[in-house]
Formats: sequence, structure tokens, C-alpha cells
Amino acid sequence: MSFLKNIFSKEKKETLDKGLEKSKESFFGKLSKAVAGKSKVDDDVLDNLEEVLVASDVGVNTTLKIITRIEERVARDKYVGTDELNKILREEIASLLSETNKGNETEFKIPNLTTNKDGSKKPYVIMVVGINGVGKTTTIGKLASQFKKQGLKVVLGAADTFRAAAIDQLQVWADRTDVPIIKQEMGSDPASVAFDTLASAVTQNADVVIIDTAGRLHNKVNLMNELTKIKRVMQKVIDDAPHEVLLVLDGSTGQNAFEQAKQFTLATEVTSLAVTKLDGTAKGGVVIGISDQFKIPVKYIGVGEGIDDLQVFNKHEFVDSFFK
Repeated sequence: MSFLKNIFSKEKKETLDKGLEKSKESFFGKLSKAVAGKSKVDDDVLDNLEEVLVASDVGVNTTLKIITRIEERVARDKYVGTDELNKILREEIASLLSETNKGNETEFKIPNLTTNKDGSKKPYVIMVVGINGVGKTTTIGKLASQFKKQGLKVVLGAADTFRAAAIDQLQVWADRTDVPIIKQEMGSDPASVAFDTLASAVTQNADVVIIDTAGRLHNKVNLMNELTKIKRVMQKVIDDAPHEVLLVLDGSTGQNAFEQAKQFTLATEVTSLAVTKLDGTAKGGVVIGISDQFKIPVKYIGVGEGIDDLQVFNKHEFVDSFFK
């Protein structure tokens, strides 16, 4: 069994390596130019490195934090060669990610929950938020698949009732993963769908409930009110639902992902992040910046289109693949 686990770990690592290939090539191409002709890390090299990190969508604030840390090491060690820069960058970025992503998870799992007041099992409720087009529904489908592989009973709730396509897409994933879905007609009250989903999940003795929500950012007040109402109505069924609010961001949008994270964290309490579409972009540095700036753990990353290409974010594996 351990032999099989090692094979699967190797396959996942290879997928991660491949998924970050464009980001890595872009970053190190820029880094090579930044240190060309230099043997020592000096002010010029640090200025160039700052430009490289910002251009790689790490974000200005996180970039300045990394540069400050490297400056401190240069001052302490007196002489740092440019050949050491790769190693130092790797260590400092791993350290930054460790501050937010405390664990070192490799598997899809949910916390052990207590029972409800009436003695029934309490399913783990995940409310998924994010704008349209970021891969929200696909992420939900892939999560459902992974949880089901763990032997967990999953129920999906189609609370994005503003688009018929959203309900249809979630139905496709429910069929594909063979999990039940609770839905209503387009235009129905999203909170009503969430209520019905949790009530059904409790009746079915489910382990996990994943609720899709509408991806609109045109009016933050409306978004806040809607998400607050969904939470309040869900708590009529399960008093501390949702247990997790997962924000899905499209990694290929770079700085736009920062803005989306800002808007959603203002509108609701986001507890975890999923960064998708990293395989098709050179903007993988956005994972580092978003994790650092918002102090919200990156829980999942999307590194391919396959159903198994949503991975649990492992900070050590990520940094290893990025700097390999």
C-alpha cells in the first residue's frame, strides 16, 4: 500500500512540476538577466530582483518584504554571491508561506465534527465564493470527486441561482462524480437552496456539503447581504454553518486576483483559498503574494484540467517545484 502511495505522490509532484513550468521559466529567465555580469548581491542586484518579483505577480508589499529579508541576510553575512541568490530566495519564500500555511497537508480531508444537538451527525459545510469564470464550479466538482474517493458522502447545493448555466454546470459535475445535488429553478432564493441542501444532507447522513454561490462583484453591499443571509439561513439547520468559506481565484489573472481577494474578504469572512489555472500561466507568483497579504491559507491549487489536477496545497512541494 505504501508503494502505491509513493507512486501517486510522485505522479502528483510531476503534475505540479509541469503546472508551474511556465511560471518558473518566466521567473528564472528574468532572474538570470537581473544578475547577469554580477558576482555579488548588491543594491543593483536587489533593485533588479525587486522588479523581477513584481513582474512575476508576487505583489509589491510581499516583494518589499522579501527584499528586506534578503538585505538583512546580506548585511549579516557581509558577502553573498549571486550564485546563492536562488537558495536564499527559496528559503525566504518558504518562510513567508509557512507563516500563513501552518500545516503541510497532502490529502483531501475534513475535520472531525461533533454531532448536532439532536444527536444527528453534523456534515462539514463548505460555502464556495468567487466571481464567474474563475473555475468555481469545476473546483467544486473536483472537490466532490476527491472527498468521495476518501469514502465520504457528499451533497452539492446549487445556490448560484442567477445563471441557469451555473445550475446546469453543477448538475454535470454531480452526474460525473455521482453525488446528489439540491437545486431549484433559476431566480430562486439562494438562501432557500442552501437551507434545503443542508436539511437534505442531514437526512442523508452526509459527511460534506458544498454550496455554490453567485459570482457577482458589481455591488459589494448586495454581495455581503446575500452571503450573510445564506449563512444565517443555513444556521437554522446546522448552528455553526458554514464551517469553511472557500474563495476561488483564477491564478492566470495575476493582479486581478488580488483585487478579487480584497473585495470578497471585505464582503465576507473567507477562511481558505483555492488558486486555479496555474498550469496555463506564468503568473504562479500570485500564490505567494495572496497567501502573504491576506493571511488566509491557500488550501488548494489547480494545475491542470483533469479531475485529479486539483491538489491540496503543500507549501514545501510548491516551493520545491517553483525553484527546481
